[in-house]
Amino acid sequence: MTSTDGVGLVETRTARLFDSEEPLRLAHGATLAPVEVAYETYGTLSPGRDNAVFICHALTGDAHAAGFHAGAARPGWWDNLIGPGRPLDTDRLYVVCANLLGGCQGTTGPSSVDPKTGRAYGLAFPLLDMSDFVTVHRALLAHLGIEKLLAAFGGSLGGMQVLEWALTHPEDMRHAVVIAASSRLSAQNIAFNAVAREAITRDPGFSAGQYVAEGTLPDRGLSIARMMAHITYLSEEAMADKFGRTPQLGEFEHGFGADFAVESYLRHQGESFLERFDALSYLYLTRVMDYFDPFSRAHATDAAAASGVRFLLTSFTSDWRFSSLHSRRIVRHLEHARIPVTYRDIETAGGHDSFLLEIEPYHETIRAYVDRALEEL
Repeated sequence: MTSTDGVGLVETRTARLFDSEEPLRLAHGATLAPVEVAYETYGTLSPGRDNAVFICHALTGDAHAAGFHAGAARPGWWDNLIGPGRPLDTDRLYVVCANLLGGCQGTTGPSSVDPKTGRAYGLAFPLLDMSDFVTVHRALLAHLGIEKLLAAFGGSLGGMQVLEWALTHPEDMRHAVVIAASSRLSAQNIAFNAVAREAITRDPGFSAGQYVAEGTLPDRGLSIARMMAHITYLSEEAMADKFGRTPQLGEFEHGFGADFAVESYLRHQGESFLERFDALSYLYLTRVMDYFDPFSRAHATDAAAASGVRFLLTSFTSDWRFSSLHSRRIVRHLEHARIPVTYRDIETAGGHDSFLLEIEPYHETIRAYVDRALEEL
């Protein structure tokens, strides 16, 4: 179980990593400048600079993975995993977490101001690739003076980024930890993303992507996208245990309002999401996930096989969004290339969101793997 004391008060910092003189060159050929990246760090970097781990966040995550911001009621999204005495023990590790390129929590994205026009980029923002996330985060590590990570960690979209990073630049890390992720979205997953994007773009407030400049917001579409996605993050068992068929107000009113507790919960999820996320970021980041398919590339595993990087993969039995089959596919590719890989499928009813929860077998798996990695140093 986690310690009662976490990393305490933390602050999000911002680094400008690319500018007009040295712009970011994206995988699809476009350039982008300036590029600023929001990040947080926890713990102390060792004299040998060999105890750093990098956290790659999921689709709607951000740089605030642990601790508290001043005045905030809730800790970072992975606070149960990061901190003194926790599986990612900040008494021994230096933990870095950064917001993704294309995000909306301090890192340059489609709602940032385009210096050429003085307006938000909107749909003029270039399309991104998973490798672009890696390029930016490698630049952040260079900015922080870290040449090699002890490990990179990520769940869901974050795990996909870790996989891309470990396959293309395995020299950057000793270990890659991929949690509840996929190397190739299924047609069903792409369909969920497509419907979410349709909900956003068909909202009149979307204003052809220029809603920031026009002073409108696609709030209805974005909230519906979040509601639908959240259904896929929970298992049927978890929803049954949490809500069942319970009426929201003690008894049914027999109308078209939020009569069931689960309906009210989803409405709350959709509405609260509007306070922290941007519709354009949702479009761009889900599209990166759709196109991701690293093992389709020729010689995809060659660099990792030659480097000595080791993998840990974990999946959850009740996760139907990225089922255990997705993780096992990655394991098969790695084993075929003779890349060292440890895999554990963890029994839980929590669904896809299990990677965010404090589940003892899951946390103990991470703890044991990190302990062994530190012992090897």
